Amino acid sequence: MQRGVLVTGGAGYIGSHTTVELIKAGFEVVIVDNFSNSDISSLDGIERITGVRPTFVEADCCDKEALRRVFEAHDFQSVIHFAAYKAVGESVAEPMKYYRNNLLSFMNIVELMQEYKRPNIVFSSSATVYGDAETLPVTEQTPRKPATSPYGNTKQMAEDILRDVTAACEGIVGIALRYFNPIGAHPTANIGELPRGVPNNLVPYITQTAAGVRECLSIFGDDYDTPDGSCQRDFIDIVDLARAHVVAIERMLAGKNRARYEIFNVGTGHPVSVFELVNGFEAANNLKLNVRIAARREGDVPAVWADTTHANNELGWRAERALDDTLRAAWAWERKVRGIE
Repeated sequence: MQRGVLVTGGAGYIGSHTTVELIKAGFEVVIVDNFSNSDISSLDGIERITGVRPTFVEADCCDKEALRRVFEAHDFQSVIHFAAYKAVGESVAEPMKYYRNNLLSFMNIVELMQEYKRPNIVFSSSATVYGDAETLPVTEQTPRKPATSPYGNTKQMAEDILRDVTAACEGIVGIALRYFNPIGAHPTANIGELPRGVPNNLVPYITQTAAGVRECLSIFGDDYDTPDGSCQRDFIDIVDLARAHVVAIERMLAGKNRARYEIFNVGTGHPVSVFELVNGFEAANNLKLNVRIAARREGDVPAVWADTTHANNELGWRAERALDDTLRAAWAWERKVRGIE
């Protein structure tokens, strides 16, 4: 089916928002997820937003035979591969867990795409592949630095696998989207980021502190060589990020790709410091957070943000949502999850 898309990890944070945008664009979506870092409630949220409940198969992408049954049972031309472990700290402590899960799941998908002649794949990559870049902003031609974690290394290795497979196999076309820092929630507050245990990302820490779940918000380092001493990142609204996957799939279906393997940065193109983000959240939601300065974290680079010119020109995509709206949506989602009026 030309408009059929398999979304692995589709019940997760980025996967669920992308599924919404795919459905809105007229695609028929099959989600595969094992709920290792997601919740079935996201399927209810997708249905409330779109009026459509996507086809769902509970399976582990490391189980090739379970995946094979999905390929046998469902007709789709394209795959968006999100399914992966993503906690940097945990990957340092348990590297084999990350290499086995993130690489085996990806290789299973690519092998089955070859076998069943499903030609298009969008891979969920990361700005972590740039490491501590010498020149900012980073472009797609910026040299990748050695990964600072096994998680980041799995992204680099999967990119290399996809590059080599598309070079060797004329039937496979791939796009790697290098995400910067996804934040926020759907404006309806029906889906959003739902971390299990201690959050790995900044905005859930902020919203959980605002909700009283956490006593204070720790900012790791205020002495970086940046304008205000805190790290600078490229924070992109989750809905803007989700839309990039739709236009990537459309590009491949229309045969507009200039090569069988392409890479695009997906960010706003603007640096925002941690202090600026916290202050922006407080202002947007009329709140005051309990903040403390903590020691720097191992592996945090001082600053990284995207040059998005390539994605703007080639995909016709750009980030559109205002940061204030993104931060209001994040707080609306947290309030809904916590039952706060």
